[in-house]
Amino acid sequence: MSSTLMQTKKRAAGALFALALNHVQIHQTRPLANAIAADSFSNERRLWVHESSGLLRPIFRFLEIESAAWPDLETTAISSNVRRNVGSFLRVLAEENDGSASKEVSEQELALSKAVDAMVSNIETSPEHFEHKKEKHRLYAHEWREKFSVNESMAETKEHLQKKEEKDCKSPRSEQVPAASNSEVQEKRFEEVGLIGNQRKVAVLYELLSACLADTPEDDKTTERPPKGYDARHRAALRLLTTWFELKWIKMEAIEVVISCSAMAVLKQDDGVENVQTSDDSWEKWKRGGLIGAAAVTGGTLMAITGGLAAPAIASGVGALAPTLGTIVPVIGAGGFAAVASAAGSVAGSVAVAASFGAAGAGLSGTKMARRTGSVDEFEFKGIGENHNQGRLSVGIMVSGFVFEEQDFLRPWEGQNDNLERYALQWESEHLIAVSTAIQDWLTSRIAMELMKQGAMMTVLSSLLAALALPATLLTLTDIIDSKWSIAVDRSDKAGKLLAEVLVNGLQGNRPVTLVGFSLGARAIFKCLQSLAETGHVGLVERVVLLGAPVAIKDENWEAIRKVVSGRLVNAYSTTDWMLGVAFRASLLSQGLAGIQPVDVPGIENVDVTEVIEGHSSYLWGTREILDRLDLDGYYPVFKVAHKHQKANENA
Repeated sequence: MSSTLMQTKKRAAGALFALALNHVQIHQTRPLANAIAADSFSNERRLWVHESSGLLRPIFRFLEIESAAWPDLETTAISSNVRRNVGSFLRVLAEENDGSASKEVSEQELALSKAVDAMVSNIETSPEHFEHKKEKHRLYAHEWREKFSVNESMAETKEHLQKKEEKDCKSPRSEQVPAASNSEVQEKRFEEVGLIGNQRKVAVLYELLSACLADTPEDDKTTERPPKGYDARHRAALRLLTTWFELKWIKMEAIEVVISCSAMAVLKQDDGVENVQTSDDSWEKWKRGGLIGAAAVTGGTLMAITGGLAAPAIASGVGALAPTLGTIVPVIGAGGFAAVASAAGSVAGSVAVAASFGAAGAGLSGTKMARRTGSVDEFEFKGIGENHNQGRLSVGIMVSGFVFEEQDFLRPWEGQNDNLERYALQWESEHLIAVSTAIQDWLTSRIAMELMKQGAMMTVLSSLLAALALPATLLTLTDIIDSKWSIAVDRSDKAGKLLAEVLVNGLQGNRPVTLVGFSLGARAIFKCLQSLAETGHVGLVERVVLLGAPVAIKDENWEAIRKVVSGRLVNAYSTTDWMLGVAFRASLLSQGLAGIQPVDVPGIENVDVTEVIEGHSSYLWGTREILDRLDLDGYYPVFKVAHKHQKANENA
């Protein structure tokens, strides 16, 4: 038996996935609250569910849905009766199986559910470990807050400043910008989901993910070929479907790890799999490649961009590897699934990820790129967190942009409570440290301190936004940092293009990527997205968070970069970040500035983090709190309000 799902349930699963996929695309460009009743795009060929996209029909083919039904399912996906259609397909999934196979199917669903629960327990951070990580970050935050805390005279007038500049720093049409709040923006729940047991939900998600990873050939050669591997648009659709199912996202992450690791088990044990070599020689080559990658991570540095993120590539595609429930359970058994969880950290996890995607080249993790690219002198990825070589099917790239020492590329991102395979990008440290130090020296200079005491800094942003002249003494001081800032901005633009090249080349193992950056790191990410948009590379990036971004609002094509990001795109800004306003004052005057104001583009989630960010350097220690409150694992926008006692503990 190749699947636990009968034909009618396969069709219902495929239909729900199609509805979710179309929904996610609508959310890119339209307010979430209105998406449920949105009409289809005027140009149908741009739809992700259109046959020309190559995103949906391979899923139908893998699920063995009869081809005659495909056009009807695609039409249903873009119909306006979304709630009715989702409800009807959920009811189909809830139906019990008939016949003698029913007991066997139930047993298989139970076995898979237990395996996934075991994996959840394995990848879930224990409360004790989480508290340890929080305490470590609190000490780091305390250290830097002591060094760079706001001057007392500024703190006394901060409340007045905040009230005034929150009013002044809004863009002309900011009233229309949907902003995140303490309560999630989400659709009304589907009552029918209560009819489906958790075991059935897990089985459906498992089958759909297998279909997403499978390298299913296209019959129509004119169909657009999506990127190999795990498309970010598919993952965003699965995230929404998991939300509809009312399951926690960690359940889906556990399914991802089960599939990636069990794929390796099949590759090793099933000698009859077509097109996949399983000889001892090939196994040793793969294992050696995996060990190279593991050694690079253990050493703390992933070499340049060629070894940056890619796991060893060992197979020609996932078609023979992506497991279905009926084939994997007999091979390794329910106990085998649980055993996979305890094997996390071994070479097998790393190799399984590569096997799932058929990435080109072998052992790239141990290779160092010698040449310089695009006038960028330093560009390397460093592994952070504990999720390396453990079969993770998503990658996080964290980019600092305001640093005083090399550890600042790493420490703001350590201890994050997520299940991404995370990397920090260390880039152009000489220039970034130089400009950050110059700014700090400027802030602590005698003249600047005197201006602060006089309250001059309190009206800096208001003056800039009103096109008023700044104090002459302040302009004299800015000469110290302007040249260094200009060089750093230029390097961030070039680093962003290089990051785009990394992703296009699949060096992340062809897995969906989450990009998070602050200050010039956020600008580098923006330029990366801009490059991807210009070259038409979609399906690579799932989520993006830009914090304190020195990026213009008016003269940049925010609409284009929004379409490159499959899921949430967050612009976090502080209305009192006067240092960013001064450094990037030319842009702020004429074009607006994303790090200080909301971006009035539908689909961009604007979050005011003024209460967390006292000054631009605060992003070094405040980023983790912002990410925690954004709850990025959730599909819908949210920014949680911190309780008073929580803030007191963090500042202690």
